[in-house]
Amino acid sequence: MPVRPFIDSSVLLFMLLNPFLLSIYLLDLIQALHGTTFRRVLARGAAISTVVFVLFALAGDAFFSEVLHVRFASFLIFGGIVFLVIAIRFALVGPEAIRSLRGEPEQVAGSIAMPFMIGPGTVSASILAGSKLSPGWAALSIITAMLAASIALMALKALHDAVRKKYEAFVERYIDIVGRISALLIGTFAIEMILNGLDLWLEQK
Repeated sequence: MPVRPFIDSSVLLFMLLNPFLLSIYLLDLIQALHGTTFRRVLARGAAISTVVFVLFALAGDAFFSEVLHVRFASFLIFGGIVFLVIAIRFALVGPEAIRSLRGEPEQVAGSIAMPFMIGPGTVSASILAGSKLSPGWAALSIITAMLAASIALMALKALHDAVRKKYEAFVERYIDIVGRISALLIGTFAIEMILNGLDLWLEQK
């Protein structure tokens, strides 16, 4: 077993998924959904994301250049623009901005996967895993990272529910403040993605 590349690939994808930041993206669902419903919706979104990541790990960068006939830089730039729009709306409106971008809880599994789990960073990490590991080990590293991130999100949901019962007013105010501050980080990451895409585009010219 290629231990070091396996661990590096799993940790990189887990860090890019960032369960804490995901909990901010999914704040409205964490607040509104019962624990069982949230776990079911999250499991569907994670399953969709895992399949997509494994496909990218197997296909590599060739998927963009040979199948879609586009440059990966375009994916980076567009993904950055999407997150920038989300960040601006989050900063101005709060968690309701994310809710307006999705449907009802029964239909949100796909929108949890895209763009909140499936993005330029996580896709790049999947492609990198596929380049370092055999197909089987790459798939296993992706599954490991997704399981860890999903379990962490479920734990954050349970913590939120437990604390909110006792300190509802405090939790509501804290969530609103932290959510809006996190929008600044989301916007910063979005700008960085756009700049990385532009740098890659200039290198390829």
